[in-house]
Amino acid sequence: MNRLADETSPYLRQHRDNPVDWFAWGDDAFAEARRRDVPVLLSIGYSACHWCHVMAHECFEDDEVAAAMNAGFVNVKVDREERPDVDALYMQAVQSLTGRGGWPLTVFLDPEGRPFFGGTYFPKPNFLQLLAAVDDAWRNRRDQLTQTRTQLLEALAGSARVKAAAEIPPMAKVNEVLQTLARGFDADWGGFGKPPKFPSTMHLELVLRAFMSNQGDAARQILTTTLDAMASGGMYDHIGGGFARYSTDREWLVPHFEKMLYDQALLARLYVHGFAVTGNDSWRQVATETIEYVLRDLRQPDGGFASAEDADSLDDEGHSHEGRFATWTPGEVRAVLGPDAATACDWWGITEDGNFEGRSIPTRLHARGQLVRPAEIEALRRRLLHAREQRPRPGLDDKVLTEWNALFLTTLTEAAVMFRRADWLAAAIANGEFLLRELRGADGRWHRSWQAQGAPPARHAALAADHAALVDAFTRLAEATGQARWLEAAIATADTMLDWFWDVEQGGLFTTAEDGEHLVVRQKDLLDDATPSANSIAAIALLRLGALTGELRYTNHADRILQLLGSVAETSPLGVSNGLVAVEMRHRGLTEIAIVGNRSDLVALAQAVWRPDVVLAWGEPYDSPLWADRPDGAAYVCRQYACEAPQTTVAGFFRQLTGRDLPEGVTTSPTTTMDDLRG
Repeated sequence: MNRLADETSPYLRQHRDNPVDWFAWGDDAFAEARRRDVPVLLSIGYSACHWCHVMAHECFEDDEVAAAMNAGFVNVKVDREERPDVDALYMQAVQSLTGRGGWPLTVFLDPEGRPFFGGTYFPKPNFLQLLAAVDDAWRNRRDQLTQTRTQLLEALAGSARVKAAAEIPPMAKVNEVLQTLARGFDADWGGFGKPPKFPSTMHLELVLRAFMSNQGDAARQILTTTLDAMASGGMYDHIGGGFARYSTDREWLVPHFEKMLYDQALLARLYVHGFAVTGNDSWRQVATETIEYVLRDLRQPDGGFASAEDADSLDDEGHSHEGRFATWTPGEVRAVLGPDAATACDWWGITEDGNFEGRSIPTRLHARGQLVRPAEIEALRRRLLHAREQRPRPGLDDKVLTEWNALFLTTLTEAAVMFRRADWLAAAIANGEFLLRELRGADGRWHRSWQAQGAPPARHAALAADHAALVDAFTRLAEATGQARWLEAAIATADTMLDWFWDVEQGGLFTTAEDGEHLVVRQKDLLDDATPSANSIAAIALLRLGALTGELRYTNHADRILQLLGSVAETSPLGVSNGLVAVEMRHRGLTEIAIVGNRSDLVALAQAVWRPDVVLAWGEPYDSPLWADRPDGAAYVCRQYACEAPQTTVAGFFRQLTGRDLPEGVTTSPTTTMDDLRG
């Protein structure tokens, strides 16, 4: 075994038996490169990455390739999920060099960590040629590499030099981006642009806000077409729930089958919000099954959620195939369902020819959007799910990441409240307690990654994105439970974030803390990618925290972030959709609701009326103008703490919240849902 045997990352441990003399990222690797006067070969990937496994098999497990790597380089392996700061830095370098990126990421650095060449996946013959060429250039033409390195460093420093705009972006910028999205919308199959198609959840959340603001039929079409198509295709797991990473084709049919926790968080949240606005029962089913998938298959015994499941799994002969776990043949269906097999095959489009390498990915593309299952079909699904559980499972990346857990915690909490699921709220509380217990140090500083077998289990300093997502998650728990401890956790985390990550000159959050590891460039996470940018999450979280606490400094910091993102929007308008959600929220203004005293009926109503621009204070009082001099037994609807007349009846409170009368016969209770209030 090499040095990676002692790492907590499942991805790094997958390479512990390679003949490559791997180092983990750290000072030891760069000291060895300086001692030997050789470049560092940096390889970045993650455990659920199909092409990472392919390159590992072709190259890193091969003695000939390993010999060339060991002779000419110090070789460093990084899990991009544990160290997204390292990944983002060198991904940008490769994109600057080649115009594209992806994983596995292969980058050549000098012994000071400065990049001079890179790419992504290389098959063995190409990789051997590349190793020889880089080795020759390092020994014989190093001055040319120095010139490339200097140019790359200049490009990498760009995010830290963005100057904030003088004002928060106007709503005209939001509308401009919405129009751009409409032009790139695939009217037949939903989504944006050409395949491969990614879920684009941040774009769709922005479109949802436009739909809620009655901005015409275009927003409705984008939202409905895309959500129906994504959930009808093979990217959605119709047997077990949850979403694969993305679709390789226009029709959302064939995915790469890895399932990432952050995708479940963002997509389930989108479908929850979509259901809240439209009442579409198919979307409720998708949200519910996605959450149940995470709780069933990714929840760890201590309350954390694992990061991902692999795309690949074993067949009956022990050979690994992408998508094997999720696909079926009619014969396999017949073996489980007997005479009911034809009904199931018809419902999910399972045929002898198949739609993926001779097998069938279950879909509903032939009946797009018709997802709600009759009782008979639901019973068949459960039997297929039980049978599928007997198959060899895809590999599980069981490390617990703070950011991704916090993203899912926000979704789980929102869904628990909206769907009146006490069991989900209990799971959310358990996850919040796990994060506080296991990933926050005694000094109050946060870690990014936890893995049960680690010694210690919590590792790596948390990044800005971890803190921002935690602030958002803890405020949602405070609103859901009425427990002040969660707001106290949000405040403490926000203060840590602003103390250690804030750029006092231009505003916004650096990716790494002031006292953190010094990479060759200290960057800012400004652009949405697979997850929302750290700065956009922070803007939303700080706006909501400011509204709950009355602390203007949180709102002021959010405003400065929005000014910074406004500058980014001028050059990369489609890269800041989540930031524009915050801009829309800021212009609309937040509504503060305070329910004082023991009024569970009023709390139930407030929680059943979902609006993204509302914050809710109830239960245990805390330091905030929302609690000041308010008599018990009433609900207060306020804007900037100027409140309308207190309401003591459900009907009066509903009218004040929605502008319409309470539907006849409705009385609120802890089981009241949005369905009850639609009228």
